[in-house]
Amino acid sequence: MNRTFKLSFLLKNTYRVNGILYSLKQIPLLKKLLPSTLYKVRGLKIFANVLAALWEIISAFAGKFLYFITLVLGIGMLYDKLPKEQAFLHILLFLTIIGCFMNTSLFNPTKDKYYAIFLLKMDAKEHTLTNYLYSMVKVVVGFLPFTVLFGTDRGLPLWFCLLLPLCIAGMKLSFAAVTLWDYRKRGSGYNENRLSKYVWGCVALLLAAAYGLPAFGLALPVYVSMGVFLLCIPLGVAGLVRVCSFDEYRAVSRELLAGMTNQMDASAKTQVAKQANEKKISADTSITSKRRGFEYLNELFIKRHKKILWNSAKKISYVCVFLIAATLMLLYLMPDEKPTINNVVMNWLPYFAFIMYAINRGTGFTQALFMNCDHSLLTYSFYKRPDFILRLFQIRLREIMKINAVPAMVIGAGLALILFASGGTDNPLNYVILIVSILFMSLFFSTHYLTIYYLLQPYNAGTELKSGTYKIVLWATYFVCYFLMQIRMSIMVFGLMTIVFCVLYCIVASILVYRLAPRTFRIRT
Repeated sequence: MNRTFKLSFLLKNTYRVNGILYSLKQIPLLKKLLPSTLYKVRGLKIFANVLAALWEIISAFAGKFLYFITLVLGIGMLYDKLPKEQAFLHILLFLTIIGCFMNTSLFNPTKDKYYAIFLLKMDAKEHTLTNYLYSMVKVVVGFLPFTVLFGTDRGLPLWFCLLLPLCIAGMKLSFAAVTLWDYRKRGSGYNENRLSKYVWGCVALLLAAAYGLPAFGLALPVYVSMGVFLLCIPLGVAGLVRVCSFDEYRAVSRELLAGMTNQMDASAKTQVAKQANEKKISADTSITSKRRGFEYLNELFIKRHKKILWNSAKKISYVCVFLIAATLMLLYLMPDEKPTINNVVMNWLPYFAFIMYAINRGTGFTQALFMNCDHSLLTYSFYKRPDFILRLFQIRLREIMKINAVPAMVIGAGLALILFASGGTDNPLNYVILIVSILFMSLFFSTHYLTIYYLLQPYNAGTELKSGTYKIVLWATYFVCYFLMQIRMSIMVFGLMTIVFCVLYCIVASILVYRLAPRTFRIRT
């Protein structure tokens, strides 16, 4: 098994190194400096290997740190009426349960699994077990410093904080064992990338329990949460035995990786991706438009892709309506919470920049544009004329603004209602600024994602992200939004700053698209 793990790790690392070298080649400042024989340069390969090793180490800790800071501690700060250790364990327990079937490692179809098991003919059981156990070790090691640091800070005993990573890994092992048992019973596997509507329903209920109950002052007692976590250690041992004794991993892998046949063929990948989206695209031949030119093209695209473009925005809006209604009900049932909620709405507006970033559908919109429209039209020279590019950019920006404006309007109006119900404000203009600033945040992200799509066009023929610069911009956007979560500023000040910034950004974006997109808006090879 050691040999299998070593080979699979080298394979994964080689794939990662080649990806790093390719991404470096896509960065404009480095593109001309790096040689065409990039993959043969020993020094660069060593550098890429160092980056890959650093990423392997950082990935074990960075994700866990952000997880605690944002989802556990960040949101947990809102529940100051509950004991810190109680809120901490309550949220962590329900999020861990969600993570058991949304982040399994065992049932995640990846390219390195396909290459190793089906192209290189490695033993499926040995490959799966060694890599899965390695991922469990990363879970324990990655969580350990943060459970100790944040757990003890919340008043939990040190011995329990040291055991908590084992509890989390044990819960994951228990779920994996149950899933394998279910496979043997029904003959149908599990894929964490294709969750059913019932699983998503469970996720919604668990999220409501994690964050909704504390909002009403309800949370599992500390001893109950600790008991459930500690119970996962013996269950995890039993799960480990089950996972190690299971002998049908090749059949599971065949079903899990069925969609990855012909992964080396870009045209085949494009076909598979298109087939997955065709079910969501209207085939109604009666759909037409009375408009002309790019307006005609855009209206047909929007009508035929209505399900892809609008469904997620509608679902997000429904969730927002539910959360706003729950908050208003909380204010009615617990009037003592009004000053706290009022202070949050009045001074935490920068926090909502991260929320608007999280719910914005910009990347999904641009991917749909490329896959079902630009992928073909970019082969025509007229499509890259500066005036045509700018015109279509403005039309598309209008459409993506409409899509993102629906949940933004719900959030803005909901915050205004919550502000009014929690005691209001001395300046009525705050209500207007609150709604408008949320809409302008939505406008910014709509413009931002469409702009970087035109300036960096990150997709290749297989609709895979192949631009290192694009990824850097996405990460930079994330960190700026995360930084804004830490800022406390009044509605009037931050709202006006947001509106002015968004207007200036839209002007600059239009200029950059007009001048640069004719050279950058192309299909990557």
